[in-house]
Amino acid sequence: MNKFLFTLLFCAFFYSFAQLPYYYQQHVSYKMDIDVDVANFTYKGYQNIKYTNNSPDELKVVYFHLYWNAFKAGSMMDAKVHNQGDEADSRLTTLDAKGSKISRLSSIPANEEGVQNIHWIKQNNVPLKFEIQGTIMKVYLDNPIKPNSSTEFSMEWDANIPKQIRRAGRRNKEGIEMTMTQWYPKVSEYDYEGWAAFDYVGREFHEPFADFDVNIKINKDYIIGAGGTLQNPKRVKGYDVNYTLNPDSEGKVSWHWKAQNILDFAWSADPDYTVESFVVPDGPKIYLVYQKSEKTKYWGELKPYLTKYYQIMNSTFGEYLYPSYAFIQGGDGGMEYGMCSMVLGEASSLSRLVGLMAHEGAHSWFQQILATNESMRPWMDEGFTSYAEDYTMYTLFPTKEPNPFAGVVDSYISFVKTGKEEPAGWLGDHHDSERAYSVASYTKGELFLVELGYIMGENMLKQVMKKYYDVWHLKHPNGKDFLHIAQNVSGMDLKWFYHYWINTKKTIDYAIKNVQYNANSTTITLENKGGVPMPIDFNVFTKDKKIVTYNIPLNMMRTPKVNDYFGSFQVLKDWRWTDKIYQFDIPFTKDELVAMGIDFTQRLADINPQDNFIEVGNNNPQVMVQGK
Repeated sequence: MNKFLFTLLFCAFFYSFAQLPYYYQQHVSYKMDIDVDVANFTYKGYQNIKYTNNSPDELKVVYFHLYWNAFKAGSMMDAKVHNQGDEADSRLTTLDAKGSKISRLSSIPANEEGVQNIHWIKQNNVPLKFEIQGTIMKVYLDNPIKPNSSTEFSMEWDANIPKQIRRAGRRNKEGIEMTMTQWYPKVSEYDYEGWAAFDYVGREFHEPFADFDVNIKINKDYIIGAGGTLQNPKRVKGYDVNYTLNPDSEGKVSWHWKAQNILDFAWSADPDYTVESFVVPDGPKIYLVYQKSEKTKYWGELKPYLTKYYQIMNSTFGEYLYPSYAFIQGGDGGMEYGMCSMVLGEASSLSRLVGLMAHEGAHSWFQQILATNESMRPWMDEGFTSYAEDYTMYTLFPTKEPNPFAGVVDSYISFVKTGKEEPAGWLGDHHDSERAYSVASYTKGELFLVELGYIMGENMLKQVMKKYYDVWHLKHPNGKDFLHIAQNVSGMDLKWFYHYWINTKKTIDYAIKNVQYNANSTTITLENKGGVPMPIDFNVFTKDKKIVTYNIPLNMMRTPKVNDYFGSFQVLKDWRWTDKIYQFDIPFTKDELVAMGIDFTQRLADINPQDNFIEVGNNNPQVMVQGK
């Protein structure tokens, strides 16, 4: 290589990482051989693992996740459900004779428990000491893994496929034989926050990017759906019309799957599966793996909707990077994994089925490609995914709502008034109730983006989302990484909003305090009655059917919004966050006005919107909410 070319390559490499000077990420390669006993719902497993330590730290221990150990009486999951009582996740509970919620795990039969028995683990063929700590296995290394080096592990285990309690297991309520998710001993993520060795109590996951080479030996009559690329479609059922089975003496065939640079490998198996596929133009190949029946009739209508969905997602949030994606009937609702989702298939309508797939599919961007630690920051995954779901569904199934997010604003306001809200910044598993977790993670996480769209303008937010993807795809960004992108693209200071919205329960509450009609103008007095300061869009609707937007920047932003939804847009002087009252004049008389108010678009998550709108000329001014 000549010196000039080497210099160019070195500079390009250095520049790409110079923007992220403290960033590194680990990598894992799994090679597995699995032998399934379908009659007894057990399997035997063997895996070789190459682990690459790209951190600056010497690692003396390694942690593995053993998620299925949660599916038994007395587990931490069982204890949490018991402690939450009627506030617990309904999927983990049943009703006792008195009608009270009790844990489904407390009475699970021993032969249906989740069990992962680790026979041994070795590092470079040297046996290692390990401890099982519930759903975590702590492994003491023979040789510490030095920075920027690799080591190899091998291990053997067997497992009892549990009764389907949460996401994984045998015979879910729709009759799917095996949902094999979070099913193997999985290396924990290690980054500058340390080991992500959270106990599994029913919610979120986090792991390093990994490559997978998996052989699954199973009864010849079963069909497997998985997140990956099938290497031998002509030797198994369902994927090639010209397949030829060559079962072994036990009547089993091997399925060979590969996947690169994904977070985990999930699969499901059933003898009654049908496999259908189609290719999205300039997008992935989509697989639909389900039991075809009258109850799953809407699966046959999915192709045009999923095609349009992936095209919207690619153009709005960044390119889906993998060759395929499988929607597989299984699990207990909807759950995302590498290159696939497990979804219940018996939907009550086409739009409900598409909505479920739109949500789980969007996790491919925010849980997989932009792989945040959702155990610590679930709002960045569930919230951003919910935003993408509502954004795409608004196009696929148009409504009369003024924007895609009017419904989620209303939902948030209703919950806040219960007094049970908890901060979005809490760890995912540590909320006091399932509903509080859902609102903090899904609703407030989605509204984080909705409010940013209101603050900076929708076109600017689109630029932020694309830049976020461009800089952080196939990495593990956190909230401050996103904030840095948002501030860099918009030119605004947004730290105040991030703090208020994510770390507190303070709410937005603005009001029209007074309106004075003058001979040639109208004087508006606004009041901030809430705890979260915000910029304000004050909209005026005139009798000649014009809408004028007066934008009042918040002084902490330092840079105002340029434009947004409506054509006539004027920026007024800043509203200082320490001031509760703001007054300004508009050049319209009472006779020229029809209505006016704060945020006609209904994106501002104001908990008391009834005092935000006025119908002019009404002797008893009432709330005017557009679209209601």
